[in-house]
Amino acid sequence: MKAISLWWAAVCVLAPALALADVDPRFAQLRDAAEPLGSLGTFLDKYVGECSGLLAGDGCRENAAAFRKRYDGKKLYLIIGEESATMVAPGPYQPGTGDYIIHVTPFFAGGNYALTHNAPRRTDANGNPVMPLLDVEGTIPEGWNASMFQRLFSMRGVRAQVVFTPSGVWTLPKKGGGKIYGVAARIDGILLTVGRTGEPLGLWLPRKK
Repeated sequence: MKAISLWWAAVCVLAPALALADVDPRFAQLRDAAEPLGSLGTFLDKYVGECSGLLAGDGCRENAAAFRKRYDGKKLYLIIGEESATMVAPGPYQPGTGDYIIHVTPFFAGGNYALTHNAPRRTDANGNPVMPLLDVEGTIPEGWNASMFQRLFSMRGVRAQVVFTPSGVWTLPKKGGGKIYGVAARIDGILLTVGRTGEPLGLWLPRKK
């Protein structure tokens, strides 16, 4: 516990300077052109419109179709807090340079559904949709070390900001019967930061073809 306290103390010492760090202008441009999203779960419920059980009210499918028509092709902005950012994991780290890679599984859960980068085509042995990783590259800030970097993930200290454009509903067979539903999207950008300070960890943008 003492080591952890010392680590957080070091982060807090850096906080005043880090709070002034500018957001990458490429992501800022995407974010400013997008509509902020309050609740991912609510958005996914309305977009999918599964209309089963208690949700199968009059006009449910028509309302879902109208909701999709409103948001298809529209950029949206989402903040995923530290406790919910379970889709991030540390990748390779270079001790000599401090360069690292953070793996992001582009599967953003909200309620009964998930937002994904494009539509998954299959599930694994446990029935979970298989998604290719997105790699975010970065270099640790001055004064940090490999242990501090690793603790960001073990202590859930990473926050994710996502700009995406929804494009449709996907379905996959559910293990044991039924279907899994989700929302396919084009992920326009992912910004990872230290949750407590706002220090940027890295930016992912789609490669231009």
